[in-house]
Amino acid sequence: MNVQPRIPIGRPVTFAILGAGNRGSVYANWAAAHPDRARVVAVAEPRDHHRAALAERHGIPPEHTYSSWQDLIAADKMADAAIVATQDAEHVEPAVALANQGYHLLVEKPMAPDEEGCRTLVQAVRSAGVEFGVCHVLRYTPYTRLLKQVVDSGRIGAITSVQHLEPVGYWHQAHSYVRGNWRREDQSSSMLLAKSCHDIDWLRHVIGRPIERVSSFGTLSHFTPEHRPVGAADRCLDCAVESACAYSAKRIYLGMIERGHTGWPIHVVTSDLTEAGVTQALRDGPYGRCVYACDNDVVDHQVVALEFAGGVTGTFTMTGFSAPGHRRTQIFGTRGSIDGDGEKIRVFDFLTDETEELSVESLGSDAGSGHGGGDAGLMEAFTQALATGDSSFISSGALESLETHLAVFAAERARHARTVEPVPN
Repeated sequence: MNVQPRIPIGRPVTFAILGAGNRGSVYANWAAAHPDRARVVAVAEPRDHHRAALAERHGIPPEHTYSSWQDLIAADKMADAAIVATQDAEHVEPAVALANQGYHLLVEKPMAPDEEGCRTLVQAVRSAGVEFGVCHVLRYTPYTRLLKQVVDSGRIGAITSVQHLEPVGYWHQAHSYVRGNWRREDQSSSMLLAKSCHDIDWLRHVIGRPIERVSSFGTLSHFTPEHRPVGAADRCLDCAVESACAYSAKRIYLGMIERGHTGWPIHVVTSDLTEAGVTQALRDGPYGRCVYACDNDVVDHQVVALEFAGGVTGTFTMTGFSAPGHRRTQIFGTRGSIDGDGEKIRVFDFLTDETEELSVESLGSDAGSGHGGGDAGLMEAFTQALATGDSSFISSGALESLETHLAVFAAERARHARTVEPVPN
């Protein structure tokens, strides 16, 4: 759908950031790198350090610096668009209020932890007539663009099935989903929604067909008290068997500091990015806890079976028990197959028995930024849509994002009930 430009030609698009954590800061940093196209003019964040750091980096005046999103919304509209990067359960209320004020919206995934919230948000943005995108950044990577081009070209014929793996990585699982903010469903959402709604959405985008039925299996199998080693303490700094534990917080976080790494996830653990600061955070904070003595309840591995429109079948596997690495995908067609590893795509042709290897460099794009270039690609697309009035730049819009969220909710119902579930409209 094309709309008339709402931003004066030649003026940078202005953004308000709600949530100055990792995701909000990443999107704001894109604006700082492209000041002729975008500017961050307001921030709402309850944590003093994070709020002050983002405000200082972007030159945000005190009158546009807020300790809560409620205070920002209570003020007069001050930006063209807002990026909602609050915690998962705090997306809908601020986003609906912002839409009603006329802000165009980017909302971090997931839109909401439940179906009702997702539908409420979609209805609000459609009623308000604002531009809207969900931060399904995997859609916007150079790798995905290349893969989509190959699939849509017909080179491998009609798609019959797909299998896709998300190797979360052992320490990422421990950091985010055992010790961290997404460890409990009642405080955030299910693992499939919090981590892998990216992937369900990505599969729907690449295959180009709606998901009609799903089933799923998965459990919390390892990060439980039953697997706690003999002699393990509640905290890694006090533990006599820590050196033999793959998930040692001491080894993971202090090891990063020793290697000079102070980006994510270290800056989530503490704002004091020194050895002493990290050590103190491991002594007192949640990231120093034994992974077998946390209050986590989300799964650590899961498989989803999917049936797309037209009978195309698929499987998605998420596992926390892997080396860190790119997602891997195989797509099977009637004339050939595709094997992708996040960097390169290998296309096998049944007629010639030959394999051609393609890489993202063929698109002439830099895939080195966050999420393989997806973070930058999302901001580029959304900003371009606002600057030109052309909504087609946003591929992760309201209706298709709602559709894939509903597929995730159906998969979770199937996992708990051990059923095959239809995906509602």
